Amino acid sequence: MDATFQVLVTAAHWAPSAQDIVRGAGGQITFLPDPVTEDALVAQLAATGAQALVLRGSKPISERVLAAAPALKIVAKNGAGVDSVDLAAARQRGVAVAVAPAANADAVAEHALALMLSLTRQLPLLDGMVRGGRWADSSWQGRDFRGAVVGIVGYGGIGRSTARLAAALGARVLVLRPAGQADSHAAEPDLDRFLAQVDILSLHCPLTERTRGLIGRRELSLMRRGGLLINTARGPVVDEAALLEALRSGHLDGAGLDTFDAEPLPAGHPLLALPNVLLTPHVAGVTRDAALQVANITARNIVDYLATGALPARHLVAA
Repeated sequence: MDATFQVLVTAAHWAPSAQDIVRGAGGQITFLPDPVTEDALVAQLAATGAQALVLRGSKPISERVLAAAPALKIVAKNGAGVDSVDLAAARQRGVAVAVAPAANADAVAEHALALMLSLTRQLPLLDGMVRGGRWADSSWQGRDFRGAVVGIVGYGGIGRSTARLAAALGARVLVLRPAGQADSHAAEPDLDRFLAQVDILSLHCPLTERTRGLIGRRELSLMRRGGLLINTARGPVVDEAALLEALRSGHLDGAGLDTFDAEPLPAGHPLLALPNVLLTPHVAGVTRDAALQVANITARNIVDYLATGALPARHLVAA
């Protein structure tokens, strides 16, 4: 590794401890505040001659961007999702793509569970009733989380943590996975049979060509009437138009969404008008402890890779 090296961060901020790790190894850091476009990335990579790029959020690391950075050796995602990176182009140019695996798994799992419980117990509706001066009459009946079948799609660190938390609160967990490969939880390898058994569908899979649009109109129709959908993975895993249809028709009772096709969610988006949808701004994994751990792992990925040309296999998506 050179005595000094350049690091470009695709945000205006990064954890001070992560900055200390990079600077302690001789790194110089440049921040790129929003809006982070292809043009902005191309200009800053050319200006800095960066050897490392810290990817915060889902900024477009396209073939054009990579072509503008001949000195670039590593794209280090400050997190786990790399669907905005052209992995084929990175491999072709010898640029490593690294992640901070499972560093925020518990934080995302807690958020997913919070969405499940809020929708199951209809907390947004009840809060609105009280604030509006209304009170539940004697006919009111809530819904139980205990005994509900929570279906987990994507059984990495986040999926495992979500399954553990849901089971601890009395849900029955079913994992979309070959039988015998889901720890102590029931497993179902067939998507159609899996969906037919699920009361709450919780998505934790990466966005790939195989998972893009995985949950569409047909798949939603296979879920039990009155079901809930939770998405803390990536927006395009779900067909948004099909989800809107299922929510409006009453086939689904509700959805808890932390990710969307377009982020930020545009003003006037039809999801905003639905009272049975709970929306959060892609922050499921952003807690104090998780953010610090993710940032520090990301910084160590940069320093270690530039020094040795190697990282643990589970940290590398492309090399």
